Amino acid sequence: MLDPALLRAQLADTARRLRDTRGFELDVAALEALEAERKTIQIRTQELQNLRNTRSKAIGAAKAKGEDVAPLMAEVAGFGDELKASEARLAEIQQAFADIALRVPNLPHESVPIGRDENGNVEMHRHGEPTRFDFKPRDHIDLGARKGWLDAESASRISGARFTVLRGELARLHRALAQFMLDLHTGEHGYLEVNVPLLVAPEALVGTGNLPKFEEDLFRTDTGDVRRFLIPTAEVPLTNLVREQIVEADALPMRMTAHTMCFRAEAGSYGRDVRGMIRQHQFEKVELVSITRPQDSWAEHERMTRCAETVLERLGLPYRRMVLCTGDMGFAAARTHDLEVWLPGQDAYREISSCSNCEAFQARRMQGRWRNPDTGKPELLHTLNGSGVAIGRALIAVMENYQQADGSIRVPEVLRGYMGGAEVIA
Repeated sequence: MLDPALLRAQLADTARRLRDTRGFELDVAALEALEAERKTIQIRTQELQNLRNTRSKAIGAAKAKGEDVAPLMAEVAGFGDELKASEARLAEIQQAFADIALRVPNLPHESVPIGRDENGNVEMHRHGEPTRFDFKPRDHIDLGARKGWLDAESASRISGARFTVLRGELARLHRALAQFMLDLHTGEHGYLEVNVPLLVAPEALVGTGNLPKFEEDLFRTDTGDVRRFLIPTAEVPLTNLVREQIVEADALPMRMTAHTMCFRAEAGSYGRDVRGMIRQHQFEKVELVSITRPQDSWAEHERMTRCAETVLERLGLPYRRMVLCTGDMGFAAARTHDLEVWLPGQDAYREISSCSNCEAFQARRMQGRWRNPDTGKPELLHTLNGSGVAIGRALIAVMENYQQADGSIRVPEVLRGYMGGAEVIA
């Protein structure tokens, strides 16, 4: 969440910045009313607490002298109920303030372009030229359907819409992509591989900013009185590894990667990408997460983006890097780079990776801190996350960019060792 000082001492300016950059209307009146009452109640609470403490000492002294303590006891009992009520109301006010703060998005970094939606995103650079063919290219749906490799119909009978069954060499190619990405990130890029739970407690999703605002986008399980959520991305469990922890400076940066299933309800996306594997309820991804000192996070953001770009470059896939505008960024991000891969079947670039620096926004929600050796005091960490990359979309990109006229698919050279040496799947 944002620094509470911004919502108290700089409320008007913060509201303006959120409105101008995010299009988010902060409930200024509600926050002002809560803050005014908080000050009044807190002053009275402190007065009553001090009164209780002084009277308690007086009672102890009177007892030691053998004096009658009944009048003092009666006085304490007289304001005790008011103190309890005052403390309870103060807690209610603080919770109401926190409930509003948890729904406020991060403030964009000053370098982020201002825009209302994806049309305001800015291209930073391109790698490679869009793949061209001397025949009409097929999309991944037609390529996968020819031998039943990509089967949405069977998946629909089993689970409903937005699920896919992969078979044969296409399933193997999907697995090869995941293994290649993990080997690259752990072997060359220095990320620690971590195996994480797919079910998490609500508090973990509050920490990363998914709850309370985006509950409709999540799948959840209820067993008895226990509620857990299926992860939308491995960012959630990986980032929460520093929840309520104080990390020593020499352990930073922490760079972690995980290959997991991801689950998204895709609320609000009905009618978009209903065919094929572009937008699924269940998909796989290799995630990258970095935990850093504040002064190192922007260099780490560039490094993380380059790690994701390297995946696409090694696969020989054309792509472009975009910086998302203020109106298209995720809730927790201060700045986001999207990588968009070229898909010949759509004759368009489509997102395959998002790399975001959240600065202290998530760490404040999780109370993830590091010990600054210069001060000896705990300070908030900075958290970053990125796709390194989405495996299903990488599979689509390989299928469409490496297709041949007869419908067979050449295997990128870096994947052939994972495919038993096969150069083509047909």
